[in-house]
Amino acid sequence: MNTGLFNTLRIVGWIARRELGGYFSSLPGYGIVAAYLLVSGLLFNIYAVGSTPRFSQEVLGAFFYFSSGMAIVTAVLLSVRLLAEERQMGTLVLLRTAPITERQIVWGKFLSALAFLAIIVALSAYMPALVALRGKISLTQIAVGYLGLMLLGSACIAMTLLASSWSSSQVVAGASGGVMVVVLLVMWMLAGVTEPPLKQLFSYLALHNLHFLSFSRGSLHLRDVVYYLGLTLLFLEGATHVLASWRWRE
Repeated sequence: MNTGLFNTLRIVGWIARRELGGYFSSLPGYGIVAAYLLVSGLLFNIYAVGSTPRFSQEVLGAFFYFSSGMAIVTAVLLSVRLLAEERQMGTLVLLRTAPITERQIVWGKFLSALAFLAIIVALSAYMPALVALRGKISLTQIAVGYLGLMLLGSACIAMTLLASSWSSSQVVAGASGGVMVVVLLVMWMLAGVTEPPLKQLFSYLALHNLHFLSFSRGSLHLRDVVYYLGLTLLFLEGATHVLASWRWRE
């Protein structure tokens, strides 16, 4: 393996492990896990299972649908501190004066939040397992649904990470990241009140409606994977350039 690439992966891995340890050693980290599982469990019983008999496929579809909302909120909460807290405490200066590039910092922090989100989402697997006890489930639908949750979460983490790079205030970072997420969420509403070609454009840009529903139904489309990965890379690159601009200002 190329020495430069190996060194980059080593540094990114070190930053990711450092940040991931911060989630496990902090009360807010466990609070986010508890809140996710509690609210998801309540929504599962109210909206997915319900009081009327339904096919297992419909129950799983409802489960992934409300889980997508939980994944969005959790991704924002996990990401607000990643750069804003470092800047507020002055520790980002130490990172940036070390032989570490801005891109390595951004990717390391992104991967830590994504890994913690993956752990939280994986803990909810007992809910599809409960469906299996009472009916026949599709492992493909479960695998594709969880893949969709992670892709959606990765895009929201990247958006909030960019917002976190703008300010030393976690409140401002959370508000900015939330606004960006909401803007992309409501694009489907704009698609409903506009004419072609804007209708197709807004529909494609919408964060959830067009792209996630297929995942919740167990259908995997390359278009949706490319959309979420492209959005993630775009905002991570934006965060990298923001950090680089700090170096020039300082």
